[in-house]
Amino acid sequence: MEQKHGKGSFWGLVPLLTFLVLYIITGVSTQNFNSMPLMIGILIASAVALMMHRKGEVDRTTFAQRVTKYCVGGGDDGLILMVIVFLLAGGFYGVSKGMHAVDAVTNLGLDILPVKLILPGLFVIGCIISFAMGTSMGTVAALMPIGVSLALKIHGNMALFCGTVVGSAMFGDNLSMISASVIAATRTQDVSMMKKFKTNIAMLLPAIIVNLVLLAMQPVGQGVHLSGNHPYDLLNLLPYILVIVLSFTGMHVILVLTLGILTGVAIGVFHGDFSLVKSMTVIHNGMMSMEDMALIAILVGGLVALMDYLGGIDWIINALTRKIKSAKGGEFAIAGLVSLLDIITTNNTVSIITAGPLAKDIGDQFVISAPRIASDLVTFSCAFNGLIPYGGQLLVAAGLAKISPMQIVPYSWYCLLMLVSSVGFILLSQDREEK
Repeated sequence: MEQKHGKGSFWGLVPLLTFLVLYIITGVSTQNFNSMPLMIGILIASAVALMMHRKGEVDRTTFAQRVTKYCVGGGDDGLILMVIVFLLAGGFYGVSKGMHAVDAVTNLGLDILPVKLILPGLFVIGCIISFAMGTSMGTVAALMPIGVSLALKIHGNMALFCGTVVGSAMFGDNLSMISASVIAATRTQDVSMMKKFKTNIAMLLPAIIVNLVLLAMQPVGQGVHLSGNHPYDLLNLLPYILVIVLSFTGMHVILVLTLGILTGVAIGVFHGDFSLVKSMTVIHNGMMSMEDMALIAILVGGLVALMDYLGGIDWIINALTRKIKSAKGGEFAIAGLVSLLDIITTNNTVSIITAGPLAKDIGDQFVISAPRIASDLVTFSCAFNGLIPYGGQLLVAAGLAKISPMQIVPYSWYCLLMLVSSVGFILLSQDREEK
């Protein structure tokens, strides 16, 4: 297939490389990859980009013109829509947490959990919570204490329980309609969440089934009784149910999240969890939890626009695709790009936002359908986020369980199976010619 893009210039990747080098050096030297906030790293890379000129440019742009290019890139309509959705998703999370919807889901699951199927049951509960909440970190924080308690009670393999919870958390991060990762993937590819979900669930169904079978085969739970009271109010489940059902109808995500927030507020006020006036603070605090991600999305949009001007985008696309002859090869290039970015940044949403525009160009070049590109972006980034021992999910799980994150990695079965299933899906499926 004839390539659309010129060779570009490696010079245009200097801003991104600056960010990656600083991030790695800071993380390794401090033994903490959270030492340098992502926003600061991206701001430094942006400053480098603003000071650069395109190689071979006769009439050099002024600094003011480059600032304009940066602002136009950050103000892209798709990016601004993503920012709005991020904020609404945060507001929904804040309300659902404030009205104890997470507690209701967890206690309902424990109430009906078969004792002999503790591990698959724990995985299913986590999948439900993460799909409803749309956040892997929130799921790990909510469910890991229960997983630790169960492991201690039955003298089970703590690392296996941790890996089960982390895997269930990445399930929702990958498939939930209100996950920041899914929002980023679908918005950068301009595809509906429903189309992406249909493709993604087909990609991951083998992984889900095999993981449940493996967990069910583990000899845990004999002679154990899950005693204790697990109270829950079914009414508290309504916001989650509403968001899930409306998402599947194809309703616009802004309307879905708005209705979810309003329903959560009504139930929270009815139960006395907060007053109507206090609910505004609850929503605001939830939105602020997504503030960093929203601002990072805008900054990355501006950085990518300058890298495109400098020739870096064309160079990396040419480097990734020059030996590729098919859509399958294009998909593997996309998977490799977003995986590498996630391993370096430890943030699947940021890696998707960064890789998204490049993936769209590769998809246009090799005629890969938008749902498949979005699925590849979110699946590979989420899988690696549940496997890197210095990532937030494993660090939180290990901290609560008081074990090393490295002990959990071999037991993060679902994340490993996500990679195997996704690679198999690409290899075995026919190249798609429709967009």
